[in-house]
Amino acid sequence: MNRDRRKALKDLMEQLEELKDNVQELLEEEEDYRDNIPENLQNSEKYEMAEQAADNLSTAVDDIEDALSCIEEAIG
Repeated sequence: MNRDRRKALKDLMEQLEELKDNVQELLEEEEDYRDNIPENLQNSEKYEMAEQAADNLSTAVDDIEDALSCIEEAIG
């Protein structure tokens, strides 16, 4: 891989790191929201939607980390 492509991939990695941090922050906010739903509403649709959103955001963070790892391996 030439220097230009390696630099472009490193730039993309920086962008992905920033995106991952943003998604992680939103995940934490959603988890806080879910955790502060009153106990009597924890079997409600509202709680289930918050739980699903948190699960999906967690998966997104994991997937971004996987992408970062793949790019890092490609760079060598």
